[in-house]
Amino acid sequence: MSDLLNIGSSGLRSYRSALAAVSENVSNANTEGYSKRTISFRESPVSSGSSLLYRPQVNFGGVEVGSVSRSWDQFKSADARLSGTEYGEAEAKLRWVQNIETALNDGNAGVGTRLTAVFNAADALAADPDGDFSRRAFLSSIDEAAGAFRQTADDLARTADNVETEAVATSDEINANLATLARLNVQIRKAGVGTATYAQVADERDRLLDEVASKVGINVSFDNVGAVKVTLAGSSDEILVEDAKASLIGVQRATDGRLGFLVSRGLTTAGFTPSGGALAGLQDVSTQLAGRRAELDGIATDFTTALNDWSAQGLDANGAAGQPLLSATGAADMTALITDPKLVPAANTADGAYGNLLTLDTVRNSTNAEDRWVALVASNGQAVSSAKTNSDVTSARKDIAFSARDSVSGVDLDVEAADLLRYQQAYSACAHIVQVARDTMQSVLDLF
Repeated sequence: MSDLLNIGSSGLRSYRSALAAVSENVSNANTEGYSKRTISFRESPVSSGSSLLYRPQVNFGGVEVGSVSRSWDQFKSADARLSGTEYGEAEAKLRWVQNIETALNDGNAGVGTRLTAVFNAADALAADPDGDFSRRAFLSSIDEAAGAFRQTADDLARTADNVETEAVATSDEINANLATLARLNVQIRKAGVGTATYAQVADERDRLLDEVASKVGINVSFDNVGAVKVTLAGSSDEILVEDAKASLIGVQRATDGRLGFLVSRGLTTAGFTPSGGALAGLQDVSTQLAGRRAELDGIATDFTTALNDWSAQGLDANGAAGQPLLSATGAADMTALITDPKLVPAANTADGAYGNLLTLDTVRNSTNAEDRWVALVASNGQAVSSAKTNSDVTSARKDIAFSARDSVSGVDLDVEAADLLRYQQAYSACAHIVQVARDTMQSVLDLF
């Protein structure tokens, strides 16, 4: 009779655990990083003190929970991480090249429009070289062009600062996740494979690996108990996590704004180039930004030099040689120098009051500033288009890879509903066994 009670009570305990697993699956069906739990059962060992009235081959010990398993596929998880790395790089690149496009304002207040306005104002002045209004309009157009250069340079510099800020924040997130992974390596060894604690720790481990992979390209390997070793993908193969130790990733910035990255492990520090992830996208954007800023500075200094040379060849209203109209060592400090309309060098000795204005086209043709600006904007526009296409492709690839992984580790509510009914019926049956044993025992006792 005690065997009947043991069988019934062991069933109640086991199926209660199974129902708890189903409940956990249902409640976490939409939880990111959660892997479905599956309960396996095994026969309980028969106590050595069992009654001699039963033969061993028919003496049953009931049932117990064998293990709590995670539905997980190593290869599909690795493919999902790789797709996350590719998308992380593409998304970061797209976001920031769009910001560069905004900084390269090609509207009415942009550099291109303001440069054209300078030459248009010169044409208007040539028609009325002695007019005070036309002279002031010409000087105003130069000042507005200088302001457009300064504004664009400031916007690009601010964008470069923001890219660095995001790179630092991203590296800090990576470092925090690496430190947590190192701690999880300790916990996963203590938990023991097949326990509920092990499943929880493994879920968190895989979630953090996804996070790290979206920010920097990594290689991942597991030992026989599931502890993880993480290295940088690519030629460097630097160790990021091994056992209970984690490395640190740092950011360095060159004078032109280009970003570089360092990995520190103990007393050793080495530079590395990310092979993917958000850090790779940010590094690429920082290089593009440095190039855009250098091109803008080149346009600004060439235009300044040519305009000042043109001014020096002319005569102002007082008959004096023309003074420099602009000062610039780059786009960021470009400044108009003349405000007095009488100092406009419109004349020259050869052609009279407007002769120097007739030669202003040499500035337009020699610097080619307007065309260079158009080429700069168009080049970035092509980068935006390419980044958008790459982002769309990698996003679709990521969705497919994550869907494939979820087909293994995800929770199917229909399956859980069926398991719930099955375990409820089994639980009720075990409860009925206990009730029968109790009633039988009571009937025996009532005989005395």
